[in-house]
Amino acid sequence: MNSAAEKDVLFSVVVPAHNEEQYIGKCLQCIRKAETESAAGRVQIIVAANRCTDRTAEIAAEYGAKVIENEDRCIASVRNAGAKAAKGKILVTVDADTFIDTCTFREIRENLAGGKFIGGGAMPVFDRASLGIAVSSFYILLLMLPRIFKNRAMLSGAVFWCKKTDFDAIGGFNESLVSLEDLDFAERLLKHGRRSGKRYGTLKKSRILTSARKFDQFGDWYLLKNRALTKAIFTGKDRSAADRFYYDVR
Repeated sequence: MNSAAEKDVLFSVVVPAHNEEQYIGKCLQCIRKAETESAAGRVQIIVAANRCTDRTAEIAAEYGAKVIENEDRCIASVRNAGAKAAKGKILVTVDADTFIDTCTFREIRENLAGGKFIGGGAMPVFDRASLGIAVSSFYILLLMLPRIFKNRAMLSGAVFWCKKTDFDAIGGFNESLVSLEDLDFAERLLKHGRRSGKRYGTLKKSRILTSARKFDQFGDWYLLKNRALTKAIFTGKDRSAADRFYYDVR
């Protein structure tokens, strides 16, 4: 059973997970530590278990998470399935291989309470570094430049946070996209906020750590060596590219 009674939930944290037994325990442990530090037991964890054939759901249950089964080959749909079960006023999404800081909930709460921010994301740090990862990250930034100029803003991701009412107002994640749904969500949240004079924020105090497992799996230079695939992923709608890099792995 979740540690937060439904009527007293402040944060609902959605964790999409496809065969994540290697990472899900540490991810949920970090969420529980942050809850103890700054959310006073008012956190609901929802693990959207997507096509799992390992112990992901079992491990999630051990941490008191609500487990939602989902069979869609669309990460936007998986995230939305988790969000539908959310009882909290504030919705947070965290990938299963991403680890939040103990102060993350406090910083999110302060940002939203201040009235300046509609919500936002975070700037994660990889759990290892290399020249290949650095150059590949710069290449991704170059691909993002047209959208950065269009939005007049650098949009962070990794950990998304906003009020549940604003998540619902923009329709959650776009299920017509098989990749880049996170950037699309950030863009729409930004535009939604601007209509009410609010900004898209980036967590500054919280140190967010994420795994470099895609680089471990494919190689640190893979995205540069396979630029056609990388560009196809950036369309958001190329099923073959998305399957090759996301849905048909693990």
